[in-house]
Amino acid sequence: MAELAALDNPKARAVNERHGDDHGVNLSKLRAIAKRLKTQQELAGELWATGDTAARLLALLICRPKTFGRAELDAMVREARAPKVHDWLVNYVVKKSPHAEELRVAWSADPDPVVASAGWALTTERVAKKPEGLDLAGLLDVIEAEMKDAPDRLQWAMNHCLAQIGIEHPEQRARAIDIGERLEVLKDYPTSPGCTSPYAPVWITELVRRQQAT
Repeated sequence: MAELAALDNPKARAVNERHGDDHGVNLSKLRAIAKRLKTQQELAGELWATGDTAARLLALLICRPKTFGRAELDAMVREARAPKVHDWLVNYVVKKSPHAEELRVAWSADPDPVVASAGWALTTERVAKKPEGLDLAGLLDVIEAEMKDAPDRLQWAMNHCLAQIGIEHPEQRARAIDIGERLEVLKDYPTSPGCTSPYAPVWITELVRRQQAT
């Protein structure tokens, strides 16, 4: 904890806090510490228990994802309010868990929009990598009905799922683009030069173009 405190940079903290993340530790330096520590599940648990954002990020880098129980992961996602902690928890830990599918179903229907966004992130992963058994048309029905008025983080996760369906599944592409055009979610989102807009019709069209060019 002392080492993490020494790495806290006020300028980095100011930038991160604009995105809702209350820490100022450079992530490359955090990853270097994790590389040195290697996998330590017990230490990961102690770091998580501090509630400190930088400590929790480090915990997620040194833990053993498959050792967490379903209830433990559910409790963790409800505690992970900092966006970066939430993102790393879902991507680095839950996606590797044997409980991922069970949690995906439960979280997607959760009344807490941050928890629901985790469910949608897991659904997006399945859309891309293991779509067998998913009702893609049904997912588009939900997105069409709910994305426009969803809170920010849930809206972002649903939008990513919409784009992924359009990119990966040609038979749903026209409908996915049509939903994006009608809802106009993230249409005016500022995009850096060289980056793809998160506006689903642009995102889908550009990624499909790249796939067809290779």
